[in-house]
Amino acid sequence: MEAVPARARAYIACALVLALLCLSPLPSVRTSWWAVLLLAGLYAGCEQAAARWRFAGTFYPVLLAGAFLLPASAAALVALPGALLSPVEERPRWLRRVWRAAQLVVGVWAAARVHGALGGQDTVADSDFPYALAPAGAAVLAFCLVMSVLDGGIRTLAERVPVRRAWRGLFLRSLAPVAVHGLAGLMMAVLWRSPYGPVAALLVLLPMCVSWWVFAQYHRERAAHQATIRALVQAVDIKDGYTRGHSERVGQASMMIGRELGMPEERVETLRFAGILHDVGKLGVPTRLLRKDGPLTAEERRVIELHPEYGHEMVRGISFLGEARAAVLHHHERLDGSGYPYGLAGSQIPESARVVAVADAFDAMTSTRCYRRARPVPVALEELQRCAGTQFDPLMVEAFVRAVGRHGWHPAVTADEAHPPPPRPAPSSQPEARL
Repeated sequence: MEAVPARARAYIACALVLALLCLSPLPSVRTSWWAVLLLAGLYAGCEQAAARWRFAGTFYPVLLAGAFLLPASAAALVALPGALLSPVEERPRWLRRVWRAAQLVVGVWAAARVHGALGGQDTVADSDFPYALAPAGAAVLAFCLVMSVLDGGIRTLAERVPVRRAWRGLFLRSLAPVAVHGLAGLMMAVLWRSPYGPVAALLVLLPMCVSWWVFAQYHRERAAHQATIRALVQAVDIKDGYTRGHSERVGQASMMIGRELGMPEERVETLRFAGILHDVGKLGVPTRLLRKDGPLTAEERRVIELHPEYGHEMVRGISFLGEARAAVLHHHERLDGSGYPYGLAGSQIPESARVVAVADAFDAMTSTRCYRRARPVPVALEELQRCAGTQFDPLMVEAFVRAVGRHGWHPAVTADEAHPPPPRPAPSSQPEARL
């Protein structure tokens, strides 16, 4: 949302108007204003602590506790100070704060309305378990639904995510963590209404803060792994200048195939890692072979063909990569069994490797290399289709052809075109020519 389109700004303005309508009954609401102030201050403090300690996500238990304790407009007000004062790294900061505040106000208002309509406040006041769980669960569903609907809209308008993908998985991904936060919020609300009062309610936050800290540590570890991946890819790019940027483009093409096949976003992200890391084993190959202009000897070719195994050894300790590690090892296998390193055929080849094989070959054909010039995109697509069934999985090829037809492809020439190398015959019948 760095340069926010006008339609996205209009969408945010509509969300802001909706939030103001949710807050408009406040002057006539009869509620415990000290409870509103305490919850709002507590939520704002949690958000500040999260930003300072680099925790991930928003601390929903306080907001949902407000939805279980207060009238809808008063509960919505709890979210406002924390959202408007929370630190924002990306620009435009003020617009992001307004958007987040409007989104939370509407979400909490909806949760409180649903909870109140189902008699939830009476069950909380009476500590009436298990009957208190049903209104609280419905409120959590309403909160997740509103947040997902609003998130999908801003993804479409601000980030230009296709409509058919904008809302995919948003509700289901948010449901489990918000349900846990909702349970903690319900415990807070029940203790708040009990003889023990708000002090006891605050004790519920202690285990939640511990779990939040553990979750933040996981994200930090993941960020460290991703930094390691970037360093490995940069090392490959430096070593083999003719393929600079190739790994990122293969990752992008692999994502296009995965999305075209309707894979979940988590798996699409794994395919991106697979594409980015597929050539990391070239760090173990002598640079003179990677940059050689003349034909490769049989011995030199055997040395280069070791790079999938080198790469697999490098990444097999990175647990979150999952099936991406299999793609690193097997992306040069062929459907007819004549590939390497193990000569797998057909369905023996992992699906992720079949995806990356198509993406790798396509980018290799549409990029200038030391041994030939780049081919036009239509020619490269025709070559992929010609080799479907022998070298490539036809399902992956057709998915990529459809994706390119829908979204286009803008290949970057990675070689220096001021003095381009003369084309020479490819040393193999494979479309990607050199590995």
